[in-house]
Amino acid sequence: MDIPALLTSAGMNIGISVGMFSLYSILRKQPLNVKVYFGQRVSQGRTRNETLCFERFVPSASWILKAWEATEEDIFASGGIDAVVFLRIVIFSIRIFSIAAILCTFLVLPLNYFGQGMERVIDSNAMDLLTIGNVREGSRWLWAHCFTLYIISGCACTLLYYEYKNVARMRLEQVNRFPARPSNFTVLVRGVPWCAVESYNESVGKFFGNYYASSYIAHQIVYRSGAVQTIMEDAEMMYNLVTAAPAKPCEPNADRCGLCGERSNSFKATSSESETETKNRKIEDELREKECEAALVFFRSRYDALVVSHTIQSADPMLWVTELAPEPKDVFWQNLCVPFNLLWIRKISVFIASIVFSVLFLLPTTFVQGLMKIEYLQSVFPWLRGLSRRSYYVNLITGYLPSLVLTVFLIIVPPTMMLFSTLEGAVSRSTRKRSACVKVLIFMFWNVYFSNILSGSWIERMGKLTVTSPRDMITLLAELIPRQASFFMTYVMTSGWSGLGCELLQPVGLLGNWLFKCVLQKEEEFCRPVTFSYHTEVSRVLLFGLLGFTFCILAPLILPFLLVYFFFAFLVYRNQIMNVYFVKYQTDGSYWPLAHNATIFSLILTQVVAAVLFGMKKSSSASTFTIPLIILTALFNVFCKNRFLPVFKNRAAKVLIEMDRDDERSGKLEEILEKLTTAYNQFELCGVEPPGKEEKPKKGSNGSLEDLAIVKTGSPSAEVVVNGGSPPAEVVVKSGSPSAELPPPPPPPPEPEPNIVSIN
Repeated sequence: MDIPALLTSAGMNIGISVGMFSLYSILRKQPLNVKVYFGQRVSQGRTRNETLCFERFVPSASWILKAWEATEEDIFASGGIDAVVFLRIVIFSIRIFSIAAILCTFLVLPLNYFGQGMERVIDSNAMDLLTIGNVREGSRWLWAHCFTLYIISGCACTLLYYEYKNVARMRLEQVNRFPARPSNFTVLVRGVPWCAVESYNESVGKFFGNYYASSYIAHQIVYRSGAVQTIMEDAEMMYNLVTAAPAKPCEPNADRCGLCGERSNSFKATSSESETETKNRKIEDELREKECEAALVFFRSRYDALVVSHTIQSADPMLWVTELAPEPKDVFWQNLCVPFNLLWIRKISVFIASIVFSVLFLLPTTFVQGLMKIEYLQSVFPWLRGLSRRSYYVNLITGYLPSLVLTVFLIIVPPTMMLFSTLEGAVSRSTRKRSACVKVLIFMFWNVYFSNILSGSWIERMGKLTVTSPRDMITLLAELIPRQASFFMTYVMTSGWSGLGCELLQPVGLLGNWLFKCVLQKEEEFCRPVTFSYHTEVSRVLLFGLLGFTFCILAPLILPFLLVYFFFAFLVYRNQIMNVYFVKYQTDGSYWPLAHNATIFSLILTQVVAAVLFGMKKSSSASTFTIPLIILTALFNVFCKNRFLPVFKNRAAKVLIEMDRDDERSGKLEEILEKLTTAYNQFELCGVEPPGKEEKPKKGSNGSLEDLAIVKTGSPSAEVVVNGGSPPAEVVVKSGSPSAELPPPPPPPPEPEPNIVSIN
């Protein structure tokens, strides 16, 4: 790619980004878009009325100032520790690439430009003149590149160490900040063995009551749930009704569901003990049929739960598998029903599906590189030669269109990887999102970075690219990476700069909200508070970090583009975390080890490529001197894993024991244990009614209440069942007590009008 094509892409992305930022500053002030741009603040009740004024229709940068002035405590209060860790990743990138930009702009870039003299500048305006490829073989200037690489690697490792230390400290403080978390006392048990004599519920109670009698409190069995299970049950019920139930004529006053016959407004009371016992037995049978081989077991202390979760409970490691339970709102109930012995099959299937998806994605990657190498394709496809007569079209196709096409294709990657992570059997939503983040990151590294480099070279050589060994691969990367610098510059502008504008605008929520309110005239809100897409944004930031490290000494011109992205990402994500995204669950900073490993991989890849490239440039001393840097970086990674990583995988027994003793001395332990057994209410958290429980009244087609409501009377053997109908209703108690008339229920109070979020 030449300089005019790069400038064309820069101009278009700058115009799009400025337009989106300006449009956002206007739309965020409109009361119609409150739930779109202030969902997090609305969920916390931080609202107030806003008057109509001219300033609402004028672009402003007030949100930038607020995002800049926000402290880390404000970010923690709004987004939790995960939001703080994500912004620490962005801050780390700003710091290290600021250092790299200063060194490479004043030291490396001039050496690359003047590597073979000024005579080539007159004959060519290609970007290759600004890369290390312009340095002649055997040049002593390559020592400057090696020296710069040492400084950047040393600064990166130092910053990584302090960031890892701070995040580990915040994670330990998180335990002390929330001592009454139910997950501290709860163990998730999977692989409960099946027994024909007793149910899963009875097996779990007997096992833990026998072996952990002193610490075991109670347990809660997990029941099958989810949309698929509901559809299967409804289909089975309808089949039984059609095949088994005899057809009966509709009676005019029959007590039915309202589909036929006249509506009855009478009350019936069923007080027969035999009917009650039959109903209870039926409910127990329904619950037993829905039991899964998983349960949540509650213990008296945090330390007891920790010991049980890290102990093998049976000689067969596939039975009675234990781990610490997630938080109640973090549990992914559908996957708890997956048999534990089938998880390995799911993981292998997902692994194969991920490979197939990555291979299929090579098609759009090759197409993108074909747009960039259009001059090579003209020899194969003569009809493309007409484009070269118009330079503007060539600059647009080779400069802006490839990065745009790749960005559009990459939209399907995060939801696909989230689906794969769900099929793997993650037991918590946070674990599922982190697993999706790992998959997206690996996909980005391979399909965006390596595939574009290799496919671009394959098109240049028209299919003659051959790699026979890992050594050939490293040599090829060292030769090809500098040539792809211009493409990745345009990708940073399109996916990074314009992507931040889309992040601010929230186009899906904005269009949906307008459609519901303005077109469909719906009273309910389309937009609800959404959680932050860590699996998408963390992967993008780390991919740009890989680009920054690998190109810092090979093609330093990419660093200013990256710094612009990281600086605006710091402001945009701060604004979104404080205003838009709702915190439902946390991973307690588990994204930092992923960021640390990705950064170490980027550093080692940069050092290996630089060492090979120095050898190709016939500077054996600089190449040899780079090898100790690779070893030191690998040793630093081992040190950090031994020093900090255990904090992210386990909980300190000393801290938990001290917390248990403090709660026992203060009398808070009994209060915590009382609330423990009701914290994991599967039916309430899933938003469904348990079997045997009547559903809440809801409106029928004619607006009347048609469902049943149960009213307990003072008599233990009497129960009043209310049939639907518009009030007033007659009440007849058939339990031996005299008839009574109950007044109709009062109408619900009118809902207060929501206030408008403050946008000052």
